[in-house]
Amino acid sequence: MAFSLPPSNRSFSRRAFLRAGLFGAAGLALYSGEIERHWIEVSEHECFLRGLPAAFDGRRFVQLSDIHLDAFTEPIFLRHAVGLVNRIKPDAIFLTGDFVTATLNPTPSSARFARGAAWQCANILTELECRACYAVLGNHDVDVGAREVSAALEANGITVLRNAFVPIERAGSRIWLAGVDDPLTGHPDPEAAIPASICNVPNEPLVLLCHAPDYADQILSYATGQAVDMMLSGHTHGGQVRLPLFGPLALPDMGRKYIEGWFRFGRLQLHVNRGIGTVGVPFRFDCPPEISVITLRTATGSSS
Repeated sequence: MAFSLPPSNRSFSRRAFLRAGLFGAAGLALYSGEIERHWIEVSEHECFLRGLPAAFDGRRFVQLSDIHLDAFTEPIFLRHAVGLVNRIKPDAIFLTGDFVTATLNPTPSSARFARGAAWQCANILTELECRACYAVLGNHDVDVGAREVSAALEANGITVLRNAFVPIERAGSRIWLAGVDDPLTGHPDPEAAIPASICNVPNEPLVLLCHAPDYADQILSYATGQAVDMMLSGHTHGGQVRLPLFGPLALPDMGRKYIEGWFRFGRLQLHVNRGIGTVGVPFRFDCPPEISVITLRTATGSSS
């Protein structure tokens, strides 16, 4: 025997369903925009490098990436991240790009705002107690103005590596740190960043900073790239908004293959950090901000 609910009940059920959906959407927006977006995960990693000098075994480096100050990243939130890094007391800090955000259709006023954000970001980063800070630029930094963003960072004591390299020395031993210009909007030159003179030197491992992780494939196509032991990247935000069973809603160019975590290509180990900022929308879901703490270890025969 067929029957139907009275119209008033159907209307009530429909309204209740819509109301529940609206409350659910509002709750999800509140969670992803205010809670998870500000919930920094400090991830701990060990990286085994062959030939790592004993003086560097156990040394801890912090990777901080994709700050995007003043787009959606508030200065107080960056100061919170700086406080977390200071508690870690790292031996060095590696900053892997996108300190600011470039707009899709920039105007003179938006460009001035972004350049001002670069100086504000760099000023806040001076609160880092470890002053061994090294940086590469990201695609947003290059779009805003590579010269201006670099000047802000360098004026505040941060070494910017644009197709350049420096030694990091300790107790008579050293490792090499290289950095390439952003692969997406800059002009990366791996052979300038990694000259033959620093390649395959016994007991002097080579670490590369590069904003866009998918550039690892091109790095490995260079002879000098074969000497890289560890590469640190950001750019992807880990996907930023990841839905169950579906994955990231959007990924940037040069960040669609290696999205987060560790990847190994023979000798080269790539780590992709999720960053602390956001772009597009001020939301993170199933993808909290990340500060990476990487402890260097000397590789044994089984670890190399």
